[in-house]
Amino acid sequence: MARVFELEEIFPDAEAGSVRLPRRQEGSPQGLGVTLIADYTLRARAWLPSAAIVDLLGEFGVTSGAARTTISRLARRGVLEGRRDGRHSAYRLTGPAADNLSNGGRDIATFGAGEEPWDGWWTLVAFSIPQEESTQRRAIREHLRWRGYAPLYDGVWVSPHQLTAGEQAELARVAFGAMSVFRSQHVELATGATRNPIDAWDIAGIVKQYTTFIRRWSRLLPRITAGAVSGSAAVRARTEVMDSYRRFPVLDPLLPIEFLPPGWPRARAREVFVAVYDGLAEPAQEHVRALVARAADGPHPQIRAHTVAEMAAGVGDDKRAALQSTKR
Repeated sequence: MARVFELEEIFPDAEAGSVRLPRRQEGSPQGLGVTLIADYTLRARAWLPSAAIVDLLGEFGVTSGAARTTISRLARRGVLEGRRDGRHSAYRLTGPAADNLSNGGRDIATFGAGEEPWDGWWTLVAFSIPQEESTQRRAIREHLRWRGYAPLYDGVWVSPHQLTAGEQAELARVAFGAMSVFRSQHVELATGATRNPIDAWDIAGIVKQYTTFIRRWSRLLPRITAGAVSGSAAVRARTEVMDSYRRFPVLDPLLPIEFLPPGWPRARAREVFVAVYDGLAEPAQEHVRALVARAADGPHPQIRAHTVAEMAAGVGDDKRAALQSTKR
């Protein structure tokens, strides 16, 4: 039986032009830094004083030295760009990083928003790479997992969705050795040995992940409604709920509902995510603004916590539109 993927397998290093976004694995200061900066600056690509970034990471237990190293590494990866104002330095997301994160945020925000009919066809990716070429095998497996595929057999991976032109180009770049891609329908055999493509996913394991998420974050909702979660606690909870929820589009790539048990918890998990993430937006935003004001001696209204609806619409799109209008 397929197992639920580990977090570090789900979020491999991803290239977007010259940008190399870090793994979003547990305990990664770089992944945490990207999440924090994007959550409060993506709409306007606002500048954050380096001292404020250090303070934010410090609230998650990252030492000041490790935080400054994190900033430097993100700049070298093309994720951040910096500027100096006298003795002080500030950083913001680069354009390519902001676009990449906006697109990723849109995928997370729209996940589970509505059921789409399935056409009954599966996409199969079959590849043959020698065992000794373990690095190449691992690279293609991570690539497929990141895009919601699951291993039906060792060298045969399956998805219920059709490949887009962009996904075809991405797959071609990692197609080490021999590879074939098919669109096909499953044919049931009159034998107990047949395997349905849905069996590539650990359905019980995914339900457990959903149930754990719903149970954990539902308990916080009454306190959010009462305004009892504020300051650094609001920032921490908002960051953690995002890092937990962003796994589900990979664990459950909108699997066809007809194959799933009754009461599939995808919609409920989204409801809880939206309630927590949006419910904590204002107190988290005010806390980040206070940290920035302390580091930069003044208010910074461009620091803004976006909502799930704004992510779904494309965070940063209004900024690009404004820039385009000024060029006319």
